[in-house]
Amino acid sequence: MSRIGFLACADTLPGEGPRRGDAFEHDLEVAALRPAFADAGLELVERDWRAPLVAFEGLDAVLLGTAWDYQDHPEEFVARLDALAAQGVEVCNPPDVVRWNADKRYLTKLEASGARIVPTQWHDDATHAEVLAAMDRFATDRVVVKRQVGAGGLGQHSFTRDTLPDEGWSLGHRAMIQPFLPAILDEGEYTFVFIDGAFSHGVRKRAGKDDYRIQSLFGGYEEDFAPSPEDRAAAEAVIAALPFADLLYARVDMVRKDDGQLAVMECELIEPYLYPEQSRDLGQRLARAIVARIH
Repeated sequence: MSRIGFLACADTLPGEGPRRGDAFEHDLEVAALRPAFADAGLELVERDWRAPLVAFEGLDAVLLGTAWDYQDHPEEFVARLDALAAQGVEVCNPPDVVRWNADKRYLTKLEASGARIVPTQWHDDATHAEVLAAMDRFATDRVVVKRQVGAGGLGQHSFTRDTLPDEGWSLGHRAMIQPFLPAILDEGEYTFVFIDGAFSHGVRKRAGKDDYRIQSLFGGYEEDFAPSPEDRAAAEAVIAALPFADLLYARVDMVRKDDGQLAVMECELIEPYLYPEQSRDLGQRLARAIVARIH
């Protein structure tokens, strides 16, 4: 039986210590994958990505499952993936993909390839003055400030002209500033999951009460979503614009702009949650794709 690692971190792995508020998503994904993998002759093994390299001996491949602290240690994370690849382990998705996808400036490359993205200003850091300037540039009274290397909505801020940060405030990281899109609250964010290049399933993600973020950490929740042919084609165009042709998985997150067209919020190629609750066969799809890669 081939052994497949599911890379996680101390905050998402089951154990004696405290876990993140969204660690239940780790449990849901592993529960969906493990039996399907076993049926395909694969053993799924959970591993902390920081574990000594000896802990990865005997693995045929690793999935970058819930390594949800990588954004605070991106160089260390990629170095670990390089080390695993050097040992002959199939890394999914590969280190070169992680390097490309870790900094959200990849959105500019997607835009240059014809994809529609949410308008964005890029800064070495975000300050009070830059927040005001973005509001003026985007002709809006509300913006969202995010880390260029970030994940899960952590370290994110939303400001209005009535709730500006203090004049001495700064994000403290390389930053991106985007106009707040009302569709996030009115319609939600749409996720399109692709396995081995093919569309698998859709998800509508909604914000919880008194927040705009759709992640479960902040009260967000998910609904089933069957995309229209037009919306699915918009997501498939994003996949076609990627400079990689052999991705095991990809997740395209999109939001509808005022003109009714979907625009890319994120194209998650590193460690996206794949929403197994909205899929009947996620485990089987992944298992088939992995078997084809390692045999």
